[in-house]
Amino acid sequence: MSIEWKGVMPAVTTKFTEDDQLDLEMFEKNIQAQLNAGVHGIVLGGTLGEASTLLDEEKRVLTKATVSMVQGKVPVLMNIAEQTTKRAIYAAHKAEEDGAQGLMMLPPMRYKAGDKETVAYFKTVANNTSLPIMIYNNPIDYKIEVTLDMFEDLLLCENIEAVKESTRDISNVTRIKNRFGDRLKILTGVDTLALESLIMGADGWVAGLVCAFPEETVAIYELQKAGRIKEAIEIYRWFLPLLELDINPKLVQNIKLAEVYTGIGTENVRAPRLSLSGEERKHVIQIIEQGLKNRPILPAYKNL
Repeated sequence: MSIEWKGVMPAVTTKFTEDDQLDLEMFEKNIQAQLNAGVHGIVLGGTLGEASTLLDEEKRVLTKATVSMVQGKVPVLMNIAEQTTKRAIYAAHKAEEDGAQGLMMLPPMRYKAGDKETVAYFKTVANNTSLPIMIYNNPIDYKIEVTLDMFEDLLLCENIEAVKESTRDISNVTRIKNRFGDRLKILTGVDTLALESLIMGADGWVAGLVCAFPEETVAIYELQKAGRIKEAIEIYRWFLPLLELDINPKLVQNIKLAEVYTGIGTENVRAPRLSLSGEERKHVIQIIEQGLKNRPILPAYKNL
């Protein structure tokens, strides 16, 4: 099984009904919008997917449903964010059984593992699955950094192939390229540093606001790839106030509200999250409405 680690891969939101069940109808509407825009993969069960609130069976339903929806057009990845190595291996096995083509993996949750423990965790899971793996390196939010020395050890596992680079240090893209070349593919994971990271050599973008604005996100990637940097920058500058909704503790609620405004989602979140209210809600709506008012006309980006 192989994945081309490139392009835009949405970390999709999980859709819920008013009575807190999976809303597969609205979920499919969003997935089709992503595919129509030209995304290059789908990532399930990340932070945006409210993974920590999902039952194991719900994750399996989402995986199977998404595999059916995409019909092989793009790879489907399941995120693994578990507290124990045993649970992570179990989750990897179930994802593989359900048709996922790859895994995104966070370090152990809750317990702040040391470097040796973190490496052992990733390697043990990698050695117990045939699926290709992208390590999610986000020390800002998850308090564990996967250093380049740690990646040196991790890359002994052939199926550890990529990193979701979310350190917020733009120079880390160059450090990874200098040290590992193409052995470790880089997908930027911070929306507000995405174009900068792509220009510096990142292979792709695991995106958040793509959930509401798929065409604009893919256009930025395709334009910069084609060397049409000025056009990419113009769209990116328009996009930035919206992208900043992703680097916020309420990113799930923010992005789901944006999905409502673009007609491909609902606001329903799973408790303990609550939908936005009051001044906070007004502020986010103002950003979304301003973005929609000035939404750019996109060039024909799909066949550049």
